[in-house]
Amino acid sequence: MRKRLLFCCGLVTSLAAFGGIEDSIAKGASYLLAHQAADGHWSDAQMPALTALPLWALSNAHPHPVPRVALTNAVRFVLGTQRPDGGFYVSKPGRGGSGLGNYNTSVCLSALFDSGLAPKGVLLKARAYIASSQLTGDDTMAGGFGYDKISRRRYADLSNTSYAMSAMAKTASLEEFRTGGQRVDIDWDKALAFVQNLVNREGPDAGGAAYNERTPQAGTVTNAQGRVHLRAYGSMTYAAVLSMCSASLDRGDPRVRQALEYMTRYWSVDENPGMGSQGLYYFYDIMARALSAAGVEKVGEHDWKRELSAKVISLQKPDGSWYNDNNRFWEADPVLCTSFSLLVLELCR
Repeated sequence: MRKRLLFCCGLVTSLAAFGGIEDSIAKGASYLLAHQAADGHWSDAQMPALTALPLWALSNAHPHPVPRVALTNAVRFVLGTQRPDGGFYVSKPGRGGSGLGNYNTSVCLSALFDSGLAPKGVLLKARAYIASSQLTGDDTMAGGFGYDKISRRRYADLSNTSYAMSAMAKTASLEEFRTGGQRVDIDWDKALAFVQNLVNREGPDAGGAAYNERTPQAGTVTNAQGRVHLRAYGSMTYAAVLSMCSASLDRGDPRVRQALEYMTRYWSVDENPGMGSQGLYYFYDIMARALSAAGVEKVGEHDWKRELSAKVISLQKPDGSWYNDNNRFWEADPVLCTSFSLLVLELCR
C-alpha cells in the first residue's frame, strides 16, 4: 500500500511538473510571436542566428500550435541572408570577417532543418560552407571552427566548433540528396582532436573544457609542479560533450565519462560553473542538448531535467520572456534568452 501511495504521489508530482513546463513554453512562445518583425526577423536583422534561434525553438514547441505564417516568414527571412558561398550571414566589410558566418550558418542550418520548411538544396549549400570553414594544418587550431570562414587571424574555439559539429551531425542524412558530386562532410577525426586538446586530462579540472587555448575566458591555473592548465568551466565542458556525441561517441566512452564526472563535481543550475552569471542561458541550452545527446538521465545524483526545468521556469518574467542582467555574450537580449529557454524546456519535457 505504501509503495502504491508513493508511486501515486510521484506520478502527481511528475504531471504537475509537466504541466508547469507546458505552461512556461506556451508563455515563452507567445512572447516570441508577439515580438517578431513584419518581415519575419527577430532582434537584429544583421544576425540571422537571432532569427534562427526562435525559429528553432518554435519549430519544436509541440503540442502548442504556432501559426504557420510566423514560421514561414522566419524561414523566408533566413533564406534571404544566404550568400553565394552557401553561408547565412550579413557581410560586414572592414571588420576582418564575414559577419560571424560560421556561427550564423551553423545555427541557421540546425533551425531550418528542424523547421522542415527549407529546400534541401539550400541546406546542402550551407553544409558545404561549414565544411569549407574547418581549419586545416598541423597546429592546435586544426580541425576547429571559428566565428568566420575568413578572418584576419587563424582562430577557432570550442563554442563555434560544437555548433558546427552538431549542425553537421544533425543534417548528415541530407547528403543522400546531393547530386553531381562527392558527398560533403567535415574531418571528424581532426574536429575531435581539436576538442580533446581543450579538455584537461589531469588535476582538479580533469574532464573540464576551456573555450580555446589563446583566450580561455576563465583563464589558466598553475599547479604545484608549475604546469599550466586551462581553467575549465561549465558551458564549455558541455560543449565538449555535445561535440563528442556529434562525433558518434557515447556516454560509455571514457572521454565522455570524464567530462560528465567533472560536471558531477561542479554541478549547478544556479550559475555557469567557473563563469557565474556570464553566459547563463547558453549554459542551460548547451547542458540540455549535450545531456540529451549523450542519453544521460542523471548527473551524479541529480535528475537534470527536473532540476534544470524548475530553475528555468523560476526565472521566467511575467511577460513570458527570459533575459540575463549580465549582458556578456548578448544575454540581455530577451529574444536570445527566451529562445534558449524554450529549447531547454522542450528537451526537459
